[in-house]
Amino acid sequence: MDLLSDLIGAMRVGRPTVSLAAADPSWGSGVPASDGARFYVVIAGRLHVNEPAVTAGPGDAVLFPHGTAHTLANAGESPATFLSGEYRLDRARPHPLFQDLPGLVTLPANPERYPALHTSAGLLRDELGAHAYGRDVVVPALLDVVFVHLIRASVSESAGLRSTGWCAALADETIARSLRALHERPADPWTVASLGAQAGLSRAAFARRFTAMVGQPPLTYLTWWRLTVAARLLQTTDLPLSAIASRSGYGSAYAFANAFKREFGISAGRFRQRAAAG
Repeated sequence: MDLLSDLIGAMRVGRPTVSLAAADPSWGSGVPASDGARFYVVIAGRLHVNEPAVTAGPGDAVLFPHGTAHTLANAGESPATFLSGEYRLDRARPHPLFQDLPGLVTLPANPERYPALHTSAGLLRDELGAHAYGRDVVVPALLDVVFVHLIRASVSESAGLRSTGWCAALADETIARSLRALHERPADPWTVASLGAQAGLSRAAFARRFTAMVGQPPLTYLTWWRLTVAARLLQTTDLPLSAIASRSGYGSAYAFANAFKREFGISAGRFRQRAAAG
């Protein structure tokens, strides 16, 4: 999997939801904070989003990556129509990329800059309005596509404003190469030097650049990602601990069990039981 797919897959929980909403000129509503990421794409009319204040017109997209509480209101004299979606995410172990995104991302209508976002949002709008056969299969798939394009656009916008942080790291091909390598092969016996070789940098230069951009030393992030992979395998598979240890880069189930308990404060077996019960 690629980096962004990995990150979304590691945080995604439950089933995302979306609706095609209509708002009369006098309509307004408060939206409480949630564990998910909320988004809106205006189809017609104008929508006022408060906290902070933003007015969105046709084709504009608004994303709350952290599920921040906010208010919505029709900002015009005619009815407004918009897509309203929520993508549920596990906030107990958020990936640093999502933490790096601002609380509110606004993406003005710009089909030339983000054509895939506008195309996929249009397809989702049409599918929600059609009530055709197969809708229950098509809508979740299109919702995934729209959400990925929203995050891609948000990362691109944020990378242009900052020289450090995860968004900038993904835009920096040197560091992105090392991140792709450790995500594709987390079980490999990586060292700072071997990760630096993936980036085409010396050990010292790579360590400095990686830490400055990502906010963690290379091996600290590698350990965090290995245990994140392990937690997801515990939640979604029946693999024995020895197999999970091997897939996540630990030489034995004993070493893995100790590392997992240090990180999560609970044994791997108990973590799996809680996930199954939940």
